[in-house]
Amino acid sequence: MMAEHRHLVEQGAQLVELRLDYITGEVNLKRLIHERPGPVVISCRRARDGGKWSGTDEQRLLLLRTAIAEGVEYVDLEEDIAASVPRFGKTKRIVSLHDFRKTPDDLEAIHRRLSGQDPDIIKLATTANHPEDNFRMFRLVEKSRIPTVGFCMGDIGIPSRILAGRYGAPFTYATFTHERVLAPGQLSFDEMTEVYQYDRIDRQTEIYCVIADPVGHSLSPQIHNAAFQHLHLNKVYVPCRVPKEDLGHFIDESPSMGIKGLSVTIPHKESVIEKLTEVDPSVRGIGAANTVIFEDGQRRGYNTDYQAAMESLEIAMGVSGEESENMLRGKTALVLGSGGVGKALSYGLIRRGANVVVTDGDAERAKQLAARFKCRSVDWNLRHSVVAEVIVNCTPIGMHPNVDETPYDRHRLRPAMVVFDAVYNPENTLLIKEARTRNCKVVTGVEMFVRQACLQFKLFTGHEGPADLMRDVLKRATAAAKG
Repeated sequence: MMAEHRHLVEQGAQLVELRLDYITGEVNLKRLIHERPGPVVISCRRARDGGKWSGTDEQRLLLLRTAIAEGVEYVDLEEDIAASVPRFGKTKRIVSLHDFRKTPDDLEAIHRRLSGQDPDIIKLATTANHPEDNFRMFRLVEKSRIPTVGFCMGDIGIPSRILAGRYGAPFTYATFTHERVLAPGQLSFDEMTEVYQYDRIDRQTEIYCVIADPVGHSLSPQIHNAAFQHLHLNKVYVPCRVPKEDLGHFIDESPSMGIKGLSVTIPHKESVIEKLTEVDPSVRGIGAANTVIFEDGQRRGYNTDYQAAMESLEIAMGVSGEESENMLRGKTALVLGSGGVGKALSYGLIRRGANVVVTDGDAERAKQLAARFKCRSVDWNLRHSVVAEVIVNCTPIGMHPNVDETPYDRHRLRPAMVVFDAVYNPENTLLIKEARTRNCKVVTGVEMFVRQACLQFKLFTGHEGPADLMRDVLKRATAAAKG
């Protein structure tokens, strides 16, 4: 623990919590805090508070009182023991409450109760079961007169950890490394400082989010935050897990919480449209949006997947300008998958003259897409019967970690084909690898992903997206995930 403390301070940590309950055997507190390299919070959690303390209550209280007597900077006291551990010297008191099941409805009443325990700081760590729990926590922290560290645990609560300082929390919590998570949804110190640059987030920071369910796989935060930082923009981009049933409320609440824009992905690209006040013509045509901008009381929807995919195809086929409008005329394109990306690709291919055939594991969904675009659909098991010049994979088949899967039999690939795989992690999917061995022209998901992100970035900021930087960050992130 002492070695980790020194390492964190060397990396720039300004305050480190020392969890005494994680030390096995007798705790030598004086040795732990003597010549400490930086300020500390001393805590010792019981099992019911999410900790590992196995000693007696008397032993635990003695450790906490000793820490105060030794003059540590902060001591963390749960509500039920705060009154029995008196204030002494310069040590500041954090009075805390942890709820590993929910974010209570009476959050403000709990805060008032903790305020009566002589705190210098109040800590509220609850569990988010809905995105609204984050919003309620933000409002509480923002209006509190006593400095309050309030955040929600769990994957739905991750935004509250990143944005705590935006709403006035004096600090937030991270873990030593991503391999040692002490509470659900906790991010590592490196993620908080390098990806999100937590210390630079202030009251004026504009917030952008990627909304999905699940959202943990998304690499959009890495590339958008790197681009914000590159251009010195006071903006942050955070992942938000939004279950389907919470989408409407999340969209309604977002502008009031300082959220300026959204990247929208599975499963919300279609359903988000009904919450928008204005949509780009491509959104109307496709029936899916992947970008939302909150501005002047409006909720404007765009689809950057479509344009990015067509630009990527143009490069692969070596065409440009007016020629690109007819680059696929008369060619048959087989689209695998009928979700949001499948809709965007089908729309773009049809506009460029292709005869589109769509297929999906969900046959009814494929039929609905075909009916919308007046094209043909086939059963998934009959996909290889389609004689196509263009194969487009819009399914997650082949995505990390299932990298040994492919949606299309390699023996059916021919040299004259164009093979487009929208999966970007990994870039070289099994489908792409096999297409290259057959001398097909290929388009990778990385190219499309970076292009759509650049278009989103322009909508978010008014600046051109730094494509080379985004591409480099994305490739590093996928390589790290693979490792």
